[in-house]
Amino acid sequence: MFFSKKPQVAHIRLNGIIGNVGRFQQGMSLNSHEQIIKKAFSQKKLSAVAISINSPGGSPVQSHLIFSLIRKLATEKKVKVITFAEDVAASGGYMLACAGDEIYANPSSIIGSIGVIYSSFGLKELIKKIGIERRVHTAGKNKSTLDPFMDEKPEDIERLKKIQLDLHEQFINLVKNSRKNKLPTNKDDSLFSGEFWSGIQSKELGLVDGLGNMEDIIQEKFGKKVLIKKYDKPESWLKKKLSNKISNEFGSVIDELESRSLWNKFGL
Repeated sequence: MFFSKKPQVAHIRLNGIIGNVGRFQQGMSLNSHEQIIKKAFSQKKLSAVAISINSPGGSPVQSHLIFSLIRKLATEKKVKVITFAEDVAASGGYMLACAGDEIYANPSSIIGSIGVIYSSFGLKELIKKIGIERRVHTAGKNKSTLDPFMDEKPEDIERLKKIQLDLHEQFINLVKNSRKNKLPTNKDDSLFSGEFWSGIQSKELGLVDGLGNMEDIIQEKFGKKVLIKKYDKPESWLKKKLSNKISNEFGSVIDELESRSLWNKFGL
């Protein structure tokens, strides 16, 4: 029996919005991707794990859970992780990219958006116009905070802002710990403002280490004969068909708009 002495790299793809996407669809989460990530890291004689990312972000909790799992396995297995941004690695998508010991992007990738956002709709005037009366009964005076069918209250917005600032600070610390001395020390105001940049600009800012696609970079590092084993998370034809049918017939229009708005923000 012959054993290959060629370098071996496991490849994972993390694609889509992070967290729940509408009522009938689930985006990336720890639950949906834990097994495929663990399987990739369990490959024998690994030279590295490569992770391709295409995500505009989403849930900060699920982003952090996936990030933490990757870093935990990288430490346990003593394996280098290299992440690659495709169309977009923004917000939670950039958090996932920071799980890499090195980050690469396409020159035209969209990178960054290191911030926290909450969005909603104000529907009070709409329901009034169509003759609907809103009735809400709570135990706990703040239980109806930010109800889209009621006027916003300054105290509710202030509480939300405090939570956002806390989450933003956690995100900033994660990026700084990941990128260490690669970030300029005098650009915090712009780097962590929620702004996003092209791959070329993000390299100049220290948000990524270099430019290039996954296979080219891996071959540069490990040679032309490197074996790249892909650990994709395929869906069956039947599951895709049923998912699309349910979503098309019963999915919420507002949920779909929210999903599209995340991608559209980055021109996708």
